[in-house]
Amino acid sequence: MLAPATSGDEGEGVAVVHTVLPSPVGDLTVARSSAGLTGIWFADHRTPPPPALLGERDDTAFDDVAQQFEAYFAGRLRRFDLPLAPAGEPFAQRVWAALREIPFGATRSYGQLAADLGGPGFAQAVGLANGRNPLSIVVPCHRVVGADGALVGYAGGLARKRFLLALEEPAADDAGRLF
Repeated sequence: MLAPATSGDEGEGVAVVHTVLPSPVGDLTVARSSAGLTGIWFADHRTPPPPALLGERDDTAFDDVAQQFEAYFAGRLRRFDLPLAPAGEPFAQRVWAALREIPFGATRSYGQLAADLGGPGFAQAVGLANGRNPLSIVVPCHRVVGADGALVGYAGGLARKRFLLALEEPAADDAGRLF
């Protein structure tokens, strides 16, 4: 029997477990430790997690996450209220915190986020941290767009990004299932 995976950034020896939840954007692999969610990945995520980071599968430890995803995709939830424990460098943590402040239904450019975090020279670093966001959807990196409003880069693919942004539009009640 394998030992559960552990997450070093939240404290040595913190066990991580995972499950797979169905959603309108395809299956989502969700991992958590006792400190909070550590990752959410799409089935064909651009940079999937190494299996060792997922720990054992435990389909009984994610009812709160499943309920909030269900409410979000039904248009009844605008902000997730889940404990989060993503591993990352301090600047990345600041970027991910800034992403959580982008209101439901709104977008920000990389440059706007960089300015909020200290200056326009941070735009490339913001883009890198955004691309490494381990908590897809819950930390809404899909709300970040190019300076001209164009959809650029998303670990789940631009079709998913388009779907999530449409879901968050006020008239998106009939967004439909894409995946």
